[in-house]
Amino acid sequence: MDSISVNQFRDNLKTYVEQTVSEHEPIKVTRRAGEAFIVMSAEDWEREQETLYVLQNSRLMQQIADSVLTHNNKAGYKPTQEQLDEIINI
Repeated sequence: MDSISVNQFRDNLKTYVEQTVSEHEPIKVTRRAGEAFIVMSAEDWEREQETLYVLQNSRLMQQIADSVLTHNNKAGYKPTQEQLDEIINI
């Protein structure tokens, strides 16, 4: 993550915003007398919020763990060829 001063950010706001959105990389903006803050795209922020929701939900985490075990044991659901064709629109 790049770290820039608030003055650099202010002077090149458009460039940094475009960089953050296009590269999906947050930027840390530091202030001389105060706490730093992070600039990130709305899409990336929403993705982070979804990830946090899943990680904090014990039921979802248990379902994921159960699915990994099933997958590793090759005991999971196996769709038919017809179902696979429907999924990939053949």
